Amino acid sequence: MEEQQTNAPVKKTIFNNVFFIGLISFFGGISQDLILPILPIYLSTVLHLDKSFIGLTEGLVTSSASIFKIVSGYLSDRIRSRKSIVFVGYLLSLIGRPLLALTTSSGVVLLLRFIDGVGKGIKDSPKDALIADTTDAATRGRSFGIARALDTLGSVVGPLILFAILYLLRDNDIKYHYVFFIAAIPLFFTLAILQIYVKETPLKEKTTSQIPSSILPRKFYIFLAIMIVFTLGNSSDTFLILRAQNVGVAVLAIPLVYALFNFFYAAASIPLGTLSDRIGREKVIIFGWLAYALAYLGFAIAAQTYQIWILFAFYGIYYATTEGVAKALIADLVVSEHRGKAYGIYNSVIGLIALPASVIAGFLWDAIGAPAPFFFGAAMAGIATILLLIFIRNFYPKTSPEVSG
Repeated sequence: MEEQQTNAPVKKTIFNNVFFIGLISFFGGISQDLILPILPIYLSTVLHLDKSFIGLTEGLVTSSASIFKIVSGYLSDRIRSRKSIVFVGYLLSLIGRPLLALTTSSGVVLLLRFIDGVGKGIKDSPKDALIADTTDAATRGRSFGIARALDTLGSVVGPLILFAILYLLRDNDIKYHYVFFIAAIPLFFTLAILQIYVKETPLKEKTTSQIPSSILPRKFYIFLAIMIVFTLGNSSDTFLILRAQNVGVAVLAIPLVYALFNFFYAAASIPLGTLSDRIGREKVIIFGWLAYALAYLGFAIAAQTYQIWILFAFYGIYYATTEGVAKALIADLVVSEHRGKAYGIYNSVIGLIALPASVIAGFLWDAIGAPAPFFFGAAMAGIATILLLIFIRNFYPKTSPEVSG
């Protein structure tokens, strides 16, 4: 009885911290997804950039910013603080997004997208480490699921707000510019909640018996290599939006399609994250990659607008099975003192692969046709699934670093 009384406040504190971390992601998601569904349309129809340049731009911005994911993750381990770095990341996004409304120059747009990408790069690794440090292995999948669900609910609300703006301003030639200004508002809530409610989790003091900070487990790097294979076929979701428009989905309906995708993503994140605690992270990831392959095959052969709606909903299941679960798996592989560095390397490498992935997709679209990048993505997902099965058989641990000591 005494142990239950002692543990109850601790569990409540853990849940509160995960909830507030998720809540800052909720408002950050609203801001991001106010812009994301219309950004490729803005670039292609207002600035008149071709598909290859859009792919190059988005891939280059993401990849260039990815180096900051390593720096911020390593720095958060070194200074033993995550929260302050997350704050700087959101602040940069607050600067970069509204200023998009003030330029029509492709060079300036690239610069502002880079600033926003750097902000994302700075905040992601320390935020992931905050969640991992707050929880234990038995509930980590559920905790990442809660954070992803709240993040993705923001990505449901954001496109719905976007739809309302586009509908009300449908005859206004500068409607996109209003969107960029409004996207800054939720970030003020994000910064306030982060500063007031999110608690720093003290890291354990290092001992001489621990693994040197320069070394991460071999299993981590093998899993990362498999993720690289998968990510080469996982180009920017910009191409999904362009495919929806290509098939015939109206511009006004794009935010609703995107909201539907994020609704299914949010709804499935907690149950699938919890499932990974019970049956294993790797099995849930395999299920997700198979869902991804099927969705991409569907996007390749889609010919009717109703099919796009169904595919976007199904695509949300893929995200729910992989985004949070993969990060929970990394926490299983790496001890807490090195997780900032591990998440930095993981987020950075995956971001860097966005450049060749998006360039390949843009090239395939322009050179062969709209279905080509989706056939390629499905094939790479199949190869990655086979490699992950080999990894599970030979390398995946039966216990987490905390359990195994």
